[in-house]
Amino acid sequence: MSDRNREPVTLQTVRISVVDQLYAALRMAIIGNELSPGARISEAEVAQQYGISRQPVREAFITLANEGLLDIRPQRGSFVAKISLAAVLDARFVREAVEADIVKLLAATPDAALLANLRQQLTRQQELVGGSARDFMEADEVFHRTLAEGAGKGNAWRVVEEMKAQMDRVRFLSSMHFPVARLIDQHRAIVDAIAEGDATGAETRIRTHLQGILSDLPVIKQERPEYFL
Repeated sequence: MSDRNREPVTLQTVRISVVDQLYAALRMAIIGNELSPGARISEAEVAQQYGISRQPVREAFITLANEGLLDIRPQRGSFVAKISLAAVLDARFVREAVEADIVKLLAATPDAALLANLRQQLTRQQELVGGSARDFMEADEVFHRTLAEGAGKGNAWRVVEEMKAQMDRVRFLSSMHFPVARLIDQHRAIVDAIAEGDATGAETRIRTHLQGILSDLPVIKQERPEYFL
């Protein structure tokens, strides 16, 4: 691309980029429990850590607060929000409904290229067994996004993404407590059903997969009651 056609970089676009990057980094730190529920987080300290002014930090904090991940208390400071059980259960309900229809669509017309991609991802997931929970979470996210995009439902997946932050926090804790091999086997069963054109089987298997959090949640809550509202 020539310089003439390249979009000019302005202070505004740079500022937005900083806010977005900071938001993404802090969001992952909260979901990944690097910033634990109830922990105090300081605008000044974050700004110093990242070598930026406090304004983009403040904007990132507001976005995280709107997502239910930060609790901003005037005159007291900002704190990582505790996990809302109601938000977790609502997100799981919506996600199950959306993804059940997604896999039925995929099974109706199995696509060889998509299936090859998914099986490559399963191999990659298997390589992550015994590694970091964060790496597996990222691979899991890619897997489910690929299903949605393969069905032409990328926009529906983005809606799910926007509301499942609290659910992801529990899923991260779950991946630290329970063997990820179980999740990979469930992924494989979903892909096999799609490949066989078995819409009912694919739906049943993804519902089972996404309902796993219902049994994991009480265990995690009992072990870490201070993390929850």
